[in-house]
Amino acid sequence: MLSVKENMIVDFSTELLGKFAEVVSRYPEGKQKSALLPILHLVQAEYGWLSVDAMEKVATFLDIQPIEVFEVATFYTMYFLQPQGKYNLEICRTGPCCLVGAEKIMGHLEQTLGVKEGEVTADGLFMWRGVECLAACGYGPVLQIGPSYTFYENLTTESVDQLITELKDKAKSEA
Repeated sequence: MLSVKENMIVDFSTELLGKFAEVVSRYPEGKQKSALLPILHLVQAEYGWLSVDAMEKVATFLDIQPIEVFEVATFYTMYFLQPQGKYNLEICRTGPCCLVGAEKIMGHLEQTLGVKEGEVTADGLFMWRGVECLAACGYGPVLQIGPSYTFYENLTTESVDQLITELKDKAKSEA
């Protein structure tokens, strides 16, 4: 289900449209819809998430119906349909990780960051969510941080606190 809390009007730059055209050129004539996923990645990299306006403009560029873009964007979890934090903490929530404390880590994140799953902290730095298998069953609980997808394993509440502190310090130094 399409669930956008805000909309952002976008105007794709000439440079971004050039990247779109390069992606489309990789596919046979008349098969431009095949470029949808990589183009959505480019839009998300540029704006941080996929607004309804952005998805509609992608549909126009590819000469497809907006619903075709919405179907794809809502199916894949790597596309964000609302503004995200600077750091997106994704915790594996499958059985093996839950057996060794993933649910405790998720509860700790909610408490420590003061936001529920999928919400962004007031300072715009963090968002967390549970995700399906991160393929490290022997090293759980695990999380990855997007958009760079740095991977952390054998988490404890203490190591999560240290990680949050390091990320806050990093964000301050970049400001």
